[in-house]
Amino acid sequence: MIVSTKGRYALRVMVCLAQRGREEYVPLKEIAESENMSQKYLESIMTVLSKAGFVDAVHGKGGGYRLNRSPEGYTIGSILKLTEGSLAAVSCTSQGPAACSRTECCHTKPMWDRLDRMIDEFFEGITVADLLKENAQA
Repeated sequence: MIVSTKGRYALRVMVCLAQRGREEYVPLKEIAESENMSQKYLESIMTVLSKAGFVDAVHGKGGGYRLNRSPEGYTIGSILKLTEGSLAAVSCTSQGPAACSRTECCHTKPMWDRLDRMIDEFFEGITVADLLKENAQA
């Protein structure tokens, strides 16, 4: 599993917004500058986060983005699954049983399934709040 730029940037944005609190809307330009990201690329990420209900968006003067729940309410797994589509280590587990004709007789599939569960449990066990705490201690 390789997490793309989209997934990594989405995590950074969520942490950035969590640092700002839920009271103020942060303009896209400000997020892009503070995180050293392309504003155009960030727009596509924010659209995904907004449509999924992870952030609130206000357009126009005084607008921007903010979290719509506490940082504890967002798991890293949920953000990565939203932006990446899947956290599966291999393609044959990411697309269900129909993805591979050898699913029934594959001796390695149980291992890949276990790895997928471990990855899922790891990322679902970390919240945006946890990242804030870790960063504050560093």
